[in-house]
Amino acid sequence: MISVVIPVKDGGAGLARCLDAIARQQVDDEVEVVVVDSGSTDGSVEVARSRGARVHEIPPEEFNHGRTRNLGAGLAKGEVLAFTSQDAFAADERWLSLLVSPLRSGPAVAGAYGRQLPHEDATPPERYFLDFLYGPEPRVQRWAGEGQPTFEATLFSNVNAAMPRGVWSEFPFADDLIMSEDQEWSRRVLLAGRELVYVPGAVVHHSHAYTVAGAFRRFFDSGVSAERSYASGGAAPGSALRGAASRYARGELAWLWRTGQRRWIPYAAAYELAKFSGLQIGRRHRLLPVALKRRLGALSSYWDAAG
Repeated sequence: MISVVIPVKDGGAGLARCLDAIARQQVDDEVEVVVVDSGSTDGSVEVARSRGARVHEIPPEEFNHGRTRNLGAGLAKGEVLAFTSQDAFAADERWLSLLVSPLRSGPAVAGAYGRQLPHEDATPPERYFLDFLYGPEPRVQRWAGEGQPTFEATLFSNVNAAMPRGVWSEFPFADDLIMSEDQEWSRRVLLAGRELVYVPGAVVHHSHAYTVAGAFRRFFDSGVSAERSYASGGAAPGSALRGAASRYARGELAWLWRTGQRRWIPYAAAYELAKFSGLQIGRRHRLLPVALKRRLGALSSYWDAAG
């Protein structure tokens, strides 16, 4: 059995679209859907149950990206665990079978993740971001055994991912991070000698319509978690991140110019500056009072729990 685990809060029409796409999957295994709802008020619980999902409800203040996914995985019955988001939906009926297929190649493979294509209304900066991270080429990610795993090696996303239950049991998600629980997980499994497989044919549509302020808050939270995920290891990864951000910004500018989307350049500059600023301030969050961190981030309940 494959269990698809979905954290939900006020999923709206996107949740119905996500669940309907799962129901259309052509896969030999039995499939169950496990929804962990954290206080929806828009009828999401009823939508999920009407489509056959098992629903477990928690108070909103108990939501945490890692802890909530661990809860859903613990409630699931499948020997394979797939993870997605309420605002993502499979591009075709082969998504799930392609996503889980690398897990059958042997015990070295800890997990697989697939491509994310933007929704039709996504802005050019969001489109570039997704293509930069989740391009058309397959890859296998391993740790070379020296230093810390790089950002590229730890790339993994619970928007579109799968792993054997046994791997999750050995390596559950961290439940004390504000976000990036997937990349913190990938770092640990790589350090343990396992592999990750990127499957570009396993496609979901997923993107965010962040404002500039929303992008800052999202990347502030990412920065808070960075030292335990993609920027572990001290000062060197910090300088590497700055270099990567500079290369990314130059690449995006060139892409916007080359593709005739030049009117987006001022917005993209402000948007990327907000992301970079949020990331850098988040990485230095210990210098800030908790009251300010509640205002800067996107998940204030995390700071209530963290004190």
